[in-house]
Amino acid sequence: MENTSTPAATPAAIGIRYGLIIGIVTVIYSLALMATGLDQNPWLGILTFAILIAGIVLAHKAYKQSNGGFMSYGQGLGIATVEGAIIGALSGVFRYIYVNFIDSEYTQRTLDAARAKLENEGKLSDEQIDQTIQWTAKMMPTGPISIIWGVIATAFFGFLLALIISAITKNTRPEFE
Repeated sequence: MENTSTPAATPAAIGIRYGLIIGIVTVIYSLALMATGLDQNPWLGILTFAILIAGIVLAHKAYKQSNGGFMSYGQGLGIATVEGAIIGALSGVFRYIYVNFIDSEYTQRTLDAARAKLENEGKLSDEQIDQTIQWTAKMMPTGPISIIWGVIATAFFGFLLALIISAITKNTRPEFE
C-alpha cells in the first residue's frame, strides 16, 4: 500500500508563509499610520511589535499542527528568524517606495518632529539639538540600503523575540518514540 500522508512542513516554509502574511499586515498598518501622520505616536508603534509577536506565535502553532504537535526550541528560533527576514524585506521595500516616491517630504517631517520634541524637553542647547538632528539624518537610511537594514533588523528582532516565545511554545518530540 502506498503512503499518501502529507509531508511535515519545514521551519523555512512556515517562516516564509507567515512572514508574507504578517509582512502584508504590517505594511498595511504602516501605510495607515504614515498616511494619517500617526507614525510618530510611540504607543501606536508598539502595536507593530504586538503584530510581530502574534505572527511568531501563530507560525509556531501552525508548525506544530503540521508536525504532530512537536517543535523544538531551535525550530522555533528558525521559524521566527525567517519570518522576521521576510517581514523586514516587505516593510523595507514599502518604506523605500513610500519615502522616495510617494511622500518625499516624509523624512523631513520626521526630523522636524524629532527637533520639536527635543526643543520641548529643554534638556539640550540649540547647538546640541542641531548636532543630534544631523546625526539622526545621517543614520536614517532612505536609499536601497534601507531595504537591507529592514531585513537585518527585523530578522534580528524576530530572533530576539523568539528566544522567549520559543521557550514557551516548544514541545520537543520524545527521544524514544
